Amino acid sequence: MDPVVLTIVLMLAAYFICGIPFGLIICSCMTHADIRSMGSGNIGSTNVGRSVGAKAAALTLAADTIKAIACSVAARVIVMFAFGLPDAAATMPSGAYGWIGAAVCVAGVCGHIFSPYLGFKGGKGIAAGFGAMIGFAPLVAVGLLAVFLAIILPTRLISAGSVAAAASLPFWTLFLYQAKPEVFGLISFVAFIVIWAHRNNLKKLLTGQEKRFSFHHEVKGE
Repeated sequence: MDPVVLTIVLMLAAYFICGIPFGLIICSCMTHADIRSMGSGNIGSTNVGRSVGAKAAALTLAADTIKAIACSVAARVIVMFAFGLPDAAATMPSGAYGWIGAAVCVAGVCGHIFSPYLGFKGGKGIAAGFGAMIGFAPLVAVGLLAVFLAIILPTRLISAGSVAAAASLPFWTLFLYQAKPEVFGLISFVAFIVIWAHRNNLKKLLTGQEKRFSFHHEVKGE
């Protein structure tokens, strides 16, 4: 099969799978309310946690992460079979077919941020991006988690941790996997689009208006 054709097929599949708005679905099932009318209006786990609670946030985070892992892993397996590769090395960031996995990561994150089911609106790409990296370059995912936790644990500023992790993404890929230039470029685009999705949060961070994270707590009679 032509690599470009296969890549386009895999990207389309990742886009539509990662576009599934699990935050909206989970909150609708648990509260019969539209998460887009609550808090910041975002469908991601941070707003779900603030607006609905820890259980809904955990389910949303897990679902958004798993859908991206599934797309990345499936893409690598399909590439291996399609081109008769003896092992997964060629599908890593430094491998001959690493660019296909990176392109699938781009499509998955774009699907989450620009969901085709919500008028091309969606989350901010953190869970989907993290999941995509778990499937594509696991050591990078560890680096991203380390940066994220280093920021949010002392500050409780989810957006600051998210932006810092996204900004570090291309460098982890290069440092840990010696990513090829085309892979580095695609992964850099993932970082850019995630940071762009946080543009309003960045403005609030710069002006000191960004809220520190806390879970929604039900009150008596609620």
